[in-house]
Amino acid sequence: MLRTVVAAFWAMLPAYVPNNAAVLFGGGPTIDGGRTLGGRRLLGDGKTWRGTAAGILSGTLLALVLNRLAPRIEGRLGCTLPRFSPRAALALPAGAMLGDIAASFLKRRTGRQRGAMVPGLDQLDFVAGALWVASTAAPRWFARTFTRRTVAAVLVMTPALHVGTNVVAYLVGLKDEPW
Repeated sequence: MLRTVVAAFWAMLPAYVPNNAAVLFGGGPTIDGGRTLGGRRLLGDGKTWRGTAAGILSGTLLALVLNRLAPRIEGRLGCTLPRFSPRAALALPAGAMLGDIAASFLKRRTGRQRGAMVPGLDQLDFVAGALWVASTAAPRWFARTFTRRTVAAVLVMTPALHVGTNVVAYLVGLKDEPW
């Protein structure tokens, strides 16, 4: 079981990092350009082109670094770690950002303001996006990497990791709310 959790964490790292990078490097023009639908912003000020690009780039670069580190780390851990195909290296972070953008769109449609908490959606939106885009862009890689047990591990560990990293970001002043 521990090997499954380690492999799941490793496989999801390129999807875990993009939202953090978007917070650190975001700002600038918003994706929605201030447009509204039904009197509400499409996405809001928190979804910017620069943040999205920084998120995708950071996750992709991390996947490439992980590919180089895997052989050294496997020996120490005693388990095999997933390698990222080029498509998977791009699909995971792009999907994570797409999932987060889709959640923002859903929040605006339901009248929630930027930063409003929606349990479940906030913790798994980027996971759903990452897994969907990766399964579409790199289906063979996805089938080898994300077994049922691996997906189950991701679904259990991600909410805890998400809450923990958001609390840390809040405490150091990078986020306005701790979720």
